[in-house]
Formats: sequence, structure tokens, C-alpha cells
Amino acid sequence: MEILLEELYKTDLIVDKFHFRKLFLDNSSYQINGITQSGKTKLVKNYLLGLKKNSYLYIDCRDMRIEKDALNKSLQSFCTNNTINTLVLDNYTQDIKIVNVPQLIICSEVHYDIEYLKSIRVYPLDYEEFLAYEHKYDSTALNHFFQLGGFPFMHKINSDERVSYLQKALKSTLDEKELDILIFCAKMMTQKISPYSVYERLKQVQKISKDKLYDSFEKLSQKGYIHQMQKVDHPKAIRKIYLCDISLKSALTIDKHFGRLFENMIYLELLKSERDCFYDDGIDFYIPSEGEVILATPFADERALFKKIEAIESFIIRYQVKKITAVTMSREGSVNHPFSRVEMIPFDIWALGD
Repeated sequence: MEILLEELYKTDLIVDKFHFRKLFLDNSSYQINGITQSGKTKLVKNYLLGLKKNSYLYIDCRDMRIEKDALNKSLQSFCTNNTINTLVLDNYTQDIKIVNVPQLIICSEVHYDIEYLKSIRVYPLDYEEFLAYEHKYDSTALNHFFQLGGFPFMHKINSDERVSYLQKALKSTLDEKELDILIFCAKMMTQKISPYSVYERLKQVQKISKDKLYDSFEKLSQKGYIHQMQKVDHPKAIRKIYLCDISLKSALTIDKHFGRLFENMIYLELLKSERDCFYDDGIDFYIPSEGEVILATPFADERALFKKIEAIESFIIRYQVKKITAVTMSREGSVNHPFSRVEMIPFDIWALGD
């Protein structure tokens, strides 16, 4: 194992081209979590390239040459003897022992309870980060975002290979049950579903244990492949399901529903801004801390929006909603309402706002 560690120590790291992300690493120790292909590895390698070459060691724990027991026996002494200040364990698993170094960075899909590590979650690109990959920012940028989604690798893969590449990436990191659940969730994106409803559907086509399915569903949620949103003031009600990225919809199903894609895009922007939001009947997103309702209305005009607001007026009064934002594809304007300020804002302007 000493020979392999020496080889990894001497290997030059390469980052083809690093684009702007809304994350910054300093000399603290970190646990970086995120789904496959979200950009964890590139973020870490870009940080390492700013350090002295002989001060760090990067190890991909999925390297097939690594024998875990041998690594555990030799890693501490190797780091000590070579004065390793920064150790990165990418694709970390708990069977690898933590060693004592000035700065430790572990990357994984699963979050581990390690108190002395700062936790960072890396999501696929949001719209602002996506624009860093665009050659120019014009009316085509939003269309590209719909086509490619937020996975950084999509910009480097030929259009005819993107679906197969993403499918292979998912197959390599998820077990068969997790993938089956994710496919079902892709079909039901933005709809209200429970683990039990997933079980009821899948047991019709395959033999499956309820406990196993519930466990796999929870793992998908913990890793961040799926997200669930509660109904306001009803924590036990069935939750709405969202995908980690809109590209999964076209990669895992043949269903086409632009309205659901649009709603999922809005949810992801809210998720990354760390604003707690909830749904209700006729309400796509309610943000209690801001007294705001956000509606996903890609093609609505003033008349259609006014009718939609009339249908949710009791909610507006009950929760004293101060502001209603209707996110559209391109329409901009306002609607007069006696209780709330109502604005129509195009997605690109809304997503790049504060």
C-alpha cells in the first residue's frame, strides 16, 4: 500500500476548467456531501491546486487498487512521514479509519456524524452557476438550462450521449431498488406521493419488501436524489416529491410535462437558497418567513393569474400573505389585488434576484 500511496502523492492533479460555484473552501476540515456528478471532486481538486504540491494527498476511495485494511494500517504513518497537511478522502466510506492531519476533507453522498468537520452540501448547478458555463448570456441561456439541467458534465457530453451517460452514472452509484424508486419518482415529479404509494405501485411489477423499499426511499432522500415538501401546518400529510435535477426526468422517463419541470426548477432554486417552503391546495410554494406565495405559471397572463389568485384568496387572508410572485417563462407585469402585492417575473430575472 505504501507504493500506491507514494504514487498518489506524486500524481499531478488536473482540473480542466473550473467554473464559478457558490462555495468556498478555506483551511478548515470539511465533510462535503452531494449526489454523484454534482461537482464535489472538482471543487476539492481546485482547492488543492492552490496549495503546495507536497503538502496534500488526494485519495479516491473507490480506487480498485486500494485494500482497505492495508490502507488503514499505513495511512497515518505515511501522512506523518511526508508532512501531509491536507488529506482528501474522496468517495469516503466508514470502513476507512480517520487519521490525524491538520486538515481533513472527506467527500461522500452519505452524511456521517463527525462533529469536528464542517458540513457542506454540493447541489447540481443553480441557474446563476449554470450561466458561468454559457459562452454568452442571452435569450438562449434559459432554454439551454431546460435542455441540460444542472449537472456540470452535461456541457462536455455530446447531445446524443447525455441520456446514456447520466443513466450509467446513476447505475454506478445507486442499487437496483434505489434506481427503481428514482424512476417512479421521476414519473411522479411535483406530485404528492408517499413511500407506501411507491410500494403499492412497484409491488405490482416486482417482488419487493416494504421495509426494504422504505429504507431505500429514505436513503435516496438523505443522499439528495429526491426532495420532499410538507403541506403547511400538516406535517403528517402526504408530501410532494421533487427531483435533484430536472435532467433526470428525461433521462429516466419518456413523460413530457413542461409545467412540472418548471415547478421543479423553482423548487431547486428555493432549496439552494435555504428558504423553508411548504405547499397547500392551489399553492405551489409558501414561504412563511417572508409572507410570500410563489406560483409556477410559465405561460400565464394577467387574466389567468387573477383567476388563480381568486381561488386561493382564503389562504391569502388566513396566512396574511404580503406578496405573491408568479414566476413565468417571459411574461412580466403586475396584478391589482386588495390584500397582497402580485407580480409576474420571468424565471431568469427571479432566479438571479436576491
